[in-house]
Amino acid sequence: MPTDLHDLEQALQTYFDGLYDGDTATLARVVHEVAHLFSATDGKLGDMSRAQWFDMIDSRPSPRSRDLPRNDWIVQIDRSGPGTACAKVHCQIPPRYFTDYLTLVKLADGWKIVSKTFHTETR
Repeated sequence: MPTDLHDLEQALQTYFDGLYDGDTATLARVVHEVAHLFSATDGKLGDMSRAQWFDMIDSRPSPRSRDLPRNDWIVQIDRSGPGTACAKVHCQIPPRYFTDYLTLVKLADGWKIVSKTFHTETR
């Protein structure tokens, strides 16, 4: 399983790189096409498809292009078996700071994020 853990960490690094670069092609390598993003705002569930999220990313300047500081890291990885995992990660697009809970599955072409539930703080 050490190789699997390394592969999982690499998938998360690809996720971080895609977010910072604002590169949906990079994100598409690790975010499954049927993935959804969830959030809770004012007691209501927000649900966004990967396509909607990628449109939003494509329509804004990337953190890299704005020369924003980069600070992303893996807080925790919990694997329940060789093909499923949940990762808690932190990343930022100042003044917004994110905690993401990513559900991942290992498919024939590697680890894929199938859902993201996130919390945002503005500082």
